Amino acid sequence: MSGTWKRLTENVNELAGNLTRQVRAIAAVATAVTAGDLTRQVTVDASGEVAELKDNINRMISNLKESTRANREQDWLKTNLARLSGQMQGHRDLRAMASLVMSELTPLVSAQYGAFFLVADDSEVLELTASYGYRPRGERPTRYAPGESLVGQVAVEKKTVLVTDVPPGYVEVSSGLGAAAPANLVIVPVLFQGETLGVIELGSFGEFSDVHLDLLDQLKENIGVNVNTMLANARTDSLLAESQRLTEELRAGSVELEARARQLSSASKYKSEFMANMSHELRTPLNSLLILAKLLADNLDGNLNPKQVEFARTIHSSGTDLLQLIDDILDLTKVEAGHMQVQTDSVRVADVVAYVESLTRPLAAEKGLAFDVTVDPDVPATLHTDEHRLQQILRNLLSNAVKFTHEGEIRLRIRRSGGAVAFDVQDTGIGIPAEKLSVIFEAFQQADGTTSRKYGGTGLGLSISRELAALLDGRLDVRSEPGYGSTFTLYLPLVAQGQAAVPAPEPDALPELITPVDEPVAEALVAPAELPPAPLRFHGEKVLIVDDDLRNVFALTSVLELHGLQVIYADNGITGVRALEQYDDITLVLMDIMMPELDGNATMSAIRAMDGYADLPVIAVTAKAMKGDREKSLASGATDYVTKPVDTDHLLRLIAFYLGVDQD
Repeated sequence: MSGTWKRLTENVNELAGNLTRQVRAIAAVATAVTAGDLTRQVTVDASGEVAELKDNINRMISNLKESTRANREQDWLKTNLARLSGQMQGHRDLRAMASLVMSELTPLVSAQYGAFFLVADDSEVLELTASYGYRPRGERPTRYAPGESLVGQVAVEKKTVLVTDVPPGYVEVSSGLGAAAPANLVIVPVLFQGETLGVIELGSFGEFSDVHLDLLDQLKENIGVNVNTMLANARTDSLLAESQRLTEELRAGSVELEARARQLSSASKYKSEFMANMSHELRTPLNSLLILAKLLADNLDGNLNPKQVEFARTIHSSGTDLLQLIDDILDLTKVEAGHMQVQTDSVRVADVVAYVESLTRPLAAEKGLAFDVTVDPDVPATLHTDEHRLQQILRNLLSNAVKFTHEGEIRLRIRRSGGAVAFDVQDTGIGIPAEKLSVIFEAFQQADGTTSRKYGGTGLGLSISRELAALLDGRLDVRSEPGYGSTFTLYLPLVAQGQAAVPAPEPDALPELITPVDEPVAEALVAPAELPPAPLRFHGEKVLIVDDDLRNVFALTSVLELHGLQVIYADNGITGVRALEQYDDITLVLMDIMMPELDGNATMSAIRAMDGYADLPVIAVTAKAMKGDREKSLASGATDYVTKPVDTDHLLRLIAFYLGVDQD
């Protein structure tokens, strides 16, 4: 019996000793973990619940070790990402920034070799711009086209490529004591809004860790933003030079236009074709010219001196004059092509008087001329005619009267004349010789060829006015005596006939016009809405510009970014739709109409068919200014419609209106 109790006591003591040893071992490891030592593990032999406790503690230590490692890597990642981003900011020299990236990034990811390729100006070729540990070799190229070598392939696919087990002789890392081939390469694209701006290649003797690859992945967009900012700064620096170049192009284009017009004056159909094409094509560069010139003239950054501001204002004024010439040419083209249309409606005579008063009185006062308007009592209060064309005729006649009168007065009398109403525009100007009275109504003709230079203008106004008068079932007459002035009289029927277009030439004599000229010039789509004043600053709202002409994109982007808007650019309708799918924070779209692949109207229809884009503001921006174009754009989904050249102040007010941004 005593032997049994002895064995039982020994077993209990052994069990207690084992348990004490196990608990002490677990406690020692727990104490070490509490002190931050995660290298320890519970290794004591155990069974049952103690073994389960031991395994749980060991798993907890492993999890803590992994969590600590992950946190340490994230801290390293965020710290170095912020440090490199801060170092890149403020640089204006692209090569200096690329060299900085190489010197900081290459050793940071334990690499011994690095090369930074940037897209060369006005091309897609990647050119070696900066390097780290790079030794030039005669046979090694430093320029790569898209898809050429791994550098070019990464540029095309916009994805990082990791190359392991690099064979000997592929590339060499050398120092003063020796040379060896790196074992691993990583090639990373530098991106901005999905566009490849460059490629970075790094080589290392060891493997690139996951945290190194994460850093490179996050840096590619950050570096892209800085590269794009420096490219934008360079474009801004060249703004004035670009504006001056555009002015010279337009001047040369205008000179060529006048020369061609003189050469083709005997062949009406060729002249019409030329005018239609030139009138339309000049609007595209003119749009960017006027926007850039106004941007310079406003001098919002205050970095231009007064003389440079005056230069910019002169450019803008000259461009505006050229726009008026283009509009006159477009009207002449429509008349000669037989496509000029009228839209008759009730027109209040009082409104006509108010229009000519506001237009002519300031011009007359500026030259010290008296201006008087009289309406005979028997003139009806309303006429049935095309108000826009009537205003255009009176504007031409009164502008000429002011231009050719140095002293005296300008008078407009509205009176009855049988079954017609007559508008007499009388001046005390230089007058017109009798032998020239028939010539002045011919296009590009004036009473004296020298007046084209002395008084300005091209002689289109009277030619257009005569054709418009005929289109309104009326006529335009003139009486004049040199030295005593002139009187031009517009006769319009009191009861409008069924107006039709001016008879067109025979089909075989009619040129095939590129520019559609079959409808009147469009009015603004919206009535003068209570738009807020153009805000000094927007708040980073994102605007998508869809336009295939980079000059227009450049000009509009400069204005919008200056006022605090972010700009996304697409060069056709297809990429425009993709941009909306990629960026869900786009608040407004500026849509060009004439584009390849998918035009603006088709693109707007596609946008309206997309989920969630039924109410997105889309403003059509186009050099075409026909009323049918306006209605077609509206039917396709346009919210509003503006014509080129764009009035930037009006456009900014329009954007503010649709984005709900006010001055305050």
